[in-house]
This record gives sequence, C-alpha cells and structure tokens, in this order.
Amino acid sequence: MIKEQKSRFIALDGPDGCGKSTQTTLLGDYLTGQGCSVSVFRDPGSTKTGEKIRQILLDPQNHICDRTELLLYMASRAQLWNESIKDALENGDCVLVDRWLSSTCAYQGFAGGIGIEKVLDIAAHSLERIWPDLTIILDIDPETAKKRIDRSLDRMEQKDDEYHKKVRQGFLSLSKFSGNILVIDASANIETVNKKIIEIVESYFD
Repeated sequence: MIKEQKSRFIALDGPDGCGKSTQTTLLGDYLTGQGCSVSVFRDPGSTKTGEKIRQILLDPQNHICDRTELLLYMASRAQLWNESIKDALENGDCVLVDRWLSSTCAYQGFAGGIGIEKVLDIAAHSLERIWPDLTIILDIDPETAKKRIDRSLDRMEQKDDEYHKKVRQGFLSLSKFSGNILVIDASANIETVNKKIIEIVESYFD
C-alpha cells in the first residue's frame, strides 16, 4: 500500500497498442482507492490547446515531418504543464500522464532520426521539467501491438512496420538517459500488467 500521500509525477509510455491508456486509468483507480488525490492527463491533449494540437498530429490527412511533430508535441506538453500539471503537483496530487517526453525521444528522436540527445536539448529549453519521478515503459513487439488496435489507425499508427520497430528500440534505449525509467513486459493480459505496475509504484515510492 502507498504509505502516505505525496506529490508524485508518473508517466506510462510505450509503443502504440501497448495498453498504456488502459493501464493509466487502472493505476489511477488503484491510487484513488488507496486514498491518494490523483490527476490524470494525456499527452498530447488534456487542455484546449493540446487537444487541437493532438488533432493536427493524428489526422491521417496531414503530412507532417518529424521535426514539426517534435515541436508540436513539445508545445502541447509545455501547455499541459503550465495549465494543469504544475498546479496539480503543487497541490500534492499524484499526477499520471499517458505519454510524456519519452515518446518524443522514441518516435521523433530515435525512429525519426533526429536523435534522442537533440530531443532532450530541445526539451531542456522548452519544458520546466523534463523527466517525471518515474516513467514506466510498457514493452511489446509491433506485431502483437498492431493486433490489439481495434479501430481506425491514426496518422502515427499508420507509419510503416520498420518505423514502429525503431520506436520500440528507442523506448528500450531510454534507461541510459534517466535512472527513473523502468521497462516491463506488456504482452501479458491486462490484469497481470496492472499488478506489475502497482508493484513497481508501491516499491518505488515506499
């Protein structure tokens, strides 16, 4: 059990189809049940500006290069921090985000070829805070992940298989850039993955 309420910033991230949105919701429900005050956000999104940026980024009809993607994601993230996350943390909430900077590192930095170091440099000049207290990467192979998506694919999801293989490699490489990034196997069922995430959160913040 979480022994005491503290302001924490936790990101769940990983390739498309890894189940991070579901797991973010489940973790939020668990922490709320433990008596924590929880704020949950999605990146990009969760602000009026961020949701508009999200529509631009994910609309398959838009043709956007990797550098434009990077800057749009960073803009949405900066707005989300300024408008919502900063206040939530100052109020003592446990903040959960569905994606954060780790996504831009893996997608635009690694798979897009911009370079993770360059992404981090841009983030340092754009964001008040780069890394959460804890980032949990839900690892899954692209073939399994693709089968899990039971809706029309957005613009990012429609990128080719080679791109998504590189995205996975990018996520797996992130632990060397921050000691607060942990990778778990997300190929198991929802309940098993949720249990593992709870174990990590409890042990990390004990």
